[in-house]
Amino acid sequence: MRKFQKQQLLDIVVSLHTLHQESKGRMEKKDYVTVQSALSDCQEAAIQMGEAIERMEGTGTAAVAYLEKYCEKLYQVNMQLEEISAQKAYKSLESILVKAENEINHMSVRKEVVFLPYKVSMWDSMESVYLAAKEDENCDAYVVPIPYYDRKMDRSLGEMHYEGNEYPKNIEITDYRIYNVEERRPDVIYIHNPYDEFNNVTCVPEEFYSRHLKNYTDCLVYIPYFILGEIEPDDQKRIDGMSHFCFVPGVIYAHKVIVQSEKMRQIYINEYIKAAKSVRLPIDQNMLKHKILGIGSPKLDKMKNTKKEDLEIPEEWLRVIEKSDGTWKKIVFYNTSINALLRHNGRMLKKIRNVFQYFKERQYKVALFWRPHPLIPSTIKSMRPELWAEYEKIERKYREEGWGIYDDSADLNRAIAISDAYYGDNSSVVNLYKKTGKPLMLQNVDEGEEL
Repeated sequence: MRKFQKQQLLDIVVSLHTLHQESKGRMEKKDYVTVQSALSDCQEAAIQMGEAIERMEGTGTAAVAYLEKYCEKLYQVNMQLEEISAQKAYKSLESILVKAENEINHMSVRKEVVFLPYKVSMWDSMESVYLAAKEDENCDAYVVPIPYYDRKMDRSLGEMHYEGNEYPKNIEITDYRIYNVEERRPDVIYIHNPYDEFNNVTCVPEEFYSRHLKNYTDCLVYIPYFILGEIEPDDQKRIDGMSHFCFVPGVIYAHKVIVQSEKMRQIYINEYIKAAKSVRLPIDQNMLKHKILGIGSPKLDKMKNTKKEDLEIPEEWLRVIEKSDGTWKKIVFYNTSINALLRHNGRMLKKIRNVFQYFKERQYKVALFWRPHPLIPSTIKSMRPELWAEYEKIERKYREEGWGIYDDSADLNRAIAISDAYYGDNSSVVNLYKKTGKPLMLQNVDEGEEL
């Protein structure tokens, strides 16, 4: 039985107690017609409660047994309305109903938790939380991937995507068309998309906006899909570069927000207060302290638990990685980000071509592992359509030549685990890669620079 279902039953019991009290007064006034109607309502409610309990708990519960006795007593009182005293009728009904109420109160409650990811590449921000929930014998955990749309230049919705069939084999997926959040009212909902309608690249359906989801649960939890570089709470210059993350719908409407560290928690609180004041939103600072928690990111859990020796490496990758003697070349993880492309435009494309040329000439001792941000194609089409043809040409040529690895999978952690060094843009991936202790170099998008 779920918590909200139990509460619904108890709310009905409260209504029955009220009807008993009202019927007692009517009996004293000899208004038997009204009393008969009330007793009939009580019996119908008791029957519905019994049926609901049997659906949830099966047959043979003490609560249902008392509800059946209660129905019998209702019938007896109805048959003796003019002979029995109002006080005696009231006490006899109350005594049985209280026993049924006590049994309902003692029924065990199962917790229901639902995870609503949209991009499978961002699933690592939830996975360790889900696996922990699955281990809890008193919890039912569901992963319900939701669809999302590309944004067009005019901000209308474009093509719909659904990635529910791309999750790891150990993750049981529930179809979003079957799981009705409004009806199920899960105890906890986890999201990693905080933007609602304000994302310029993608958009989830409106029914999954955080401002709606908060109405269907007692605990909406937002976990950022990214990890930021650690910042001191007094380093305002660096904070200004990320403060927009602190006051988005997911942060505003969530009951809990999980951030990567205690320092980041303090930054979120400070920046939230500033932003809320600027738009005259009421602020409860004590609430914020309990709402935003700096207990770490599941993304780090996933990275630490991904071991190179446990990975399945595709055959076409091995042809790039292995030397003639069977040993592996050094693997360089080349990461290109959305922000760098939007900032540098055509210069970024030239940079990518230069990097490819450099590693192509050294392919016999170094394997290039290119993993562009999964949303780069959607971003270019939406925000830099004039670059799409050239970008597509660069990507197609790289893949057709086959001297390097192209990774468009959702598994970022595989790239981190098998690579020997990182080269590329300064993005949230850098903050993860630093934790490995492996060499890391950021690229400088400069027209005169060959690499």
